[in-house]
Amino acid sequence: MPKRDDLNSILIIGAGPIIIGQACEFDYSGAQACKALKEEGLKVILVNSNPATIMTDPDMADSTYIEPITVESIEKIIKKEKPDALLSTMGGQTALNISIELEEKQILAKYNVELIGATKEVIEKAENRQLFKKSMRKIGLETPRGTIVKNISQGLHALKKISFPIILRPSFTLGGAGGGVAKNKKKFIEILNKGLSLSPINEVLIEESVIGWKEYEMEVVRDKNDNCIIVCSIENIDPMGVHTGDSATVAPALTLTDKEYQKMRIDSINVLKEIGVETGGSNVQFAINPKTGKNIVIEMNPRVSRSSALASKATGFPIARVAAKLAIGYTLDELRNDITEVIPASFEPTIDYIVTKIPRFTFEKFNQTDAILGTAMKSIGECMSIGRNFKESFQKAIRSLEIGFCGFEVPKEFKKNKQDLLKLLKKEIPYKFLLIAECLRKKITVKEICKITNYDEWFVQQFFEIIQLEEEIINQNIDFETYKHCKENGFSDKRISQLSNTTLNSIENLKKSNKFHICFKTIDTCSAEFPSKTPYMYSSFSNVDSSPQFENETQISKRKKVIILGGGPNRIGQGIEFDYCCVHAAFALKELNIESIMINCNPETVSTDFDISDRLYFEPLDHESVISICNAENSKGKLLGVIVQLGGQTPLKLSKALVKNNIKILGTSFNSIDLAENREKFKSLINELSLNQPENYIVNSYKEAKKIINKIKFPVVIRPSYVLGGRAMKIVYNSGELESYFFSENVESTSNILIDKFLNDAKEIDVDALSDGKDVYIAGILEHIEEAGIHSGDSACSLPPQNIDHNIIKEIKLITTRIAKKLKIKGLINIQFAVKDNSIFLIEVNPRASRTVPFIAKAKGIPIAKIATKLMAGIKLKKFKLIDKSTEYVSVKESVFPFDRFPDEDTILGPEMKSTGEVMGIDKNFPMAFVKSQIASGNRLPKSGNVFISVKDNDKENIILMSQMLSKLGFKLFGTSGTANFLRKYCIEIQTVNKVRQGHPHIVDLINDKKISLIFNTTQDPKSVKDSHSIRISAIKNKIPYFTTISAAKLAISGINVMLNQPLDVKSLHEYYK
Repeated sequence: MPKRDDLNSILIIGAGPIIIGQACEFDYSGAQACKALKEEGLKVILVNSNPATIMTDPDMADSTYIEPITVESIEKIIKKEKPDALLSTMGGQTALNISIELEEKQILAKYNVELIGATKEVIEKAENRQLFKKSMRKIGLETPRGTIVKNISQGLHALKKISFPIILRPSFTLGGAGGGVAKNKKKFIEILNKGLSLSPINEVLIEESVIGWKEYEMEVVRDKNDNCIIVCSIENIDPMGVHTGDSATVAPALTLTDKEYQKMRIDSINVLKEIGVETGGSNVQFAINPKTGKNIVIEMNPRVSRSSALASKATGFPIARVAAKLAIGYTLDELRNDITEVIPASFEPTIDYIVTKIPRFTFEKFNQTDAILGTAMKSIGECMSIGRNFKESFQKAIRSLEIGFCGFEVPKEFKKNKQDLLKLLKKEIPYKFLLIAECLRKKITVKEICKITNYDEWFVQQFFEIIQLEEEIINQNIDFETYKHCKENGFSDKRISQLSNTTLNSIENLKKSNKFHICFKTIDTCSAEFPSKTPYMYSSFSNVDSSPQFENETQISKRKKVIILGGGPNRIGQGIEFDYCCVHAAFALKELNIESIMINCNPETVSTDFDISDRLYFEPLDHESVISICNAENSKGKLLGVIVQLGGQTPLKLSKALVKNNIKILGTSFNSIDLAENREKFKSLINELSLNQPENYIVNSYKEAKKIINKIKFPVVIRPSYVLGGRAMKIVYNSGELESYFFSENVESTSNILIDKFLNDAKEIDVDALSDGKDVYIAGILEHIEEAGIHSGDSACSLPPQNIDHNIIKEIKLITTRIAKKLKIKGLINIQFAVKDNSIFLIEVNPRASRTVPFIAKAKGIPIAKIATKLMAGIKLKKFKLIDKSTEYVSVKESVFPFDRFPDEDTILGPEMKSTGEVMGIDKNFPMAFVKSQIASGNRLPKSGNVFISVKDNDKENIILMSQMLSKLGFKLFGTSGTANFLRKYCIEIQTVNKVRQGHPHIVDLINDKKISLIFNTTQDPKSVKDSHSIRISAIKNKIPYFTTISAAKLAISGINVMLNQPLDVKSLHEYYK
């Protein structure tokens, strides 16, 4: 059937900030949906709170609202925009849940808005555990034996019917949030409590354990005419018990018999039909008992999911794009396959290669939490690789992770004796395949490993064959046939060099003398049955003797071209913001008629979508892959250069190798990059420009550090050299903390350690600027809301600055301009300053895009990354006619943290970054913009209730006026004895409450009893931090807003005041830019 003619405008709800369980895959799906619907002449209205996405670019939708994703905000947008329909399936669990709420509160009916993509009935049948089980029984499919409970009493009753271990799964949550595996009653009650609080309908499914079973996923698309296709089958390498988002996976499924696969295919289609999914993509998860072959259904997602992004990138089939068009009435046979441009979308994809996905973890940021995996997701991002066989694909994936390994290397925590390895093998830990490899080296058999881990024997046998090949080449001269055999099995040149003790130069000479080159294959959705119109490629060394370097339809062009290096897998410190910049680079090059070539390995991102760049290589971002692609692309046409400044630290680390191989870096030169990154060279530059910097030194030992501390005194900021996201960075206040820092596992004994004098109570400022080498434009000056000492990626900030003296801002602009000119920046530069006692100190210079670029771009309506790319390509800054005009509104960026996933971790922020994402609040006044940012981040400020206040001595003077203001607003105050006694001196009414160590009833009791609505708690010394740890943990558990700095607390009170006296307003970006 053709497109519906009764729809003229559609509202799309985004997923909000990047959090564990809901990452940038929804930027990819939302952006695809916006483009697909606009192509059909429909007005697209978008609401999302995340400024870091391509999706929230003002050009992506006709009306873009960066507002909190709440019923209140969305109702106002609906009333204003009057959309005909709401597409609920492109924003993950966030969009589904809010769509249900809008429907239940009759808001959609009130404004005559139709829910499309998935109806309320469909969402509830899939997401409500009880309804889903009932539906599966109806079509003869089994689910794990279990029951639904809505309170602790019902849960304890269920224990009489189900034996341990027990799996708990809350309804309507994402990434397994609130779920877990309970092996005893105490753990059962703990998980059930959390699950009930996190489920929007206070419902938890309690099931018999299927831990150890094999897990599979089927990605299915259905249209209104009942056409169904399987886009992709996915197999988890880790068994049930590890969340599918934390498991290494392969596509297609490799260990199913054809009979098993066909049954699963039919079952997944029947699941969609029974649940009632009429249009779009869905994901169905199965478990198979490896001993009996029994097949059960675990769950289904009636929306575009994390697996949809993986399946799309694995096959080339654009699921989100197709799903959006199906939602407005098209059928699969009416839509064309965008990769081949010949076959219809009803043609089921087939692939002739192996795809591997491995999740990326950052447990090192949360050292109070054991690195143990379970049914609640913990990974931050993921990488994807493609090869002609499993070994090639998997080894490329290890390289793509960017954890410092070039193959099956041994992490130091796995360098143990055989007995200790066997103990460790019983635990579900990150990167378990590396542990299995070490076990195989220690002669633990394949069968023994499989028995302990429940891994399928086929996968472990593949690992064993890799280890066998490793052992064959250890300290051996490598001849050409051996080298070729290693390459076919996925070995990197660096790994071959390590094992054989052969230099990389010798390996390079071996390749040249035998005219051996890498081959690039095409992802075409149809196993080469039809020619591909989209150059979407991966490398392989399989059958290179009989394969051309490029296939016919992806031959290298003779055009002018530029290579963009992406950011690799998401992790804390390097996230979606850098992908945003890379996508804008591709857009800019297209406008300049220069061929854009993207290299990246992240399946979740927009940059790896099939229609973003002219050519896409899904490859590891390492020396071997990047140099090979550069050389291949430079063999014809003209490679103008490689962009390294937009993908974060990953591409910058490759800049030296590019220069060494005579490949031009586009934009800021390598010498300038090195000058900014090298501590000693940079210090000389600062002295030359007569600029202030906190006193700083480089040391190599604890002994040297003590000498320096005697000179500059505590407190100091201490960190290893060359880190990302403030890794292992800490503010040290005394000798004990200094000693424990140097003897912790986080600090390598050989690394340079940087020590800076810490500027207590300073104000931090971030500046992003554009330059063509001669002229400089200050794109944005951001004032951090929290005091100095909190990583810039974690601090809330405002644009324009609200509390910085005009003369200081003027001086900062002057310093920025001088530095940019001195470094001959071409493109972007980010500089971090600290202001103390009206003196300006230079903290850090980054000769690249920063994570604040998308935020500034949305706040000011200037496509900064796109302009930066054009500057790198040689366009002069003056051509853009940029003016420094003031805005009549304020934008606030707030960070979002994963502390709910790491319950033992303290929430006090410091110089090491811990946030996973960000939101933006925008309004005509500062306090309301701040309020919006808090609502969007899930830190909803109360309008009434009890406030708990406990602050360090240095902050007590600051809370007098704040406490008086809270009392006037009608709040009742509670405080620990020190804070309460101080405030009573100023006639402020406050009730004293016990600290935890003073006995019951104490402050944590009040928090758990829901008697506290807001918390202000500042600490400094180790004792007070330890004393108040349980307060912050309880605040997270009970979703109570808390503030650990005075500056943020002041702003929160101002925000509450405004909130009580002014209604929340919504405006599109387009309205703000007028």
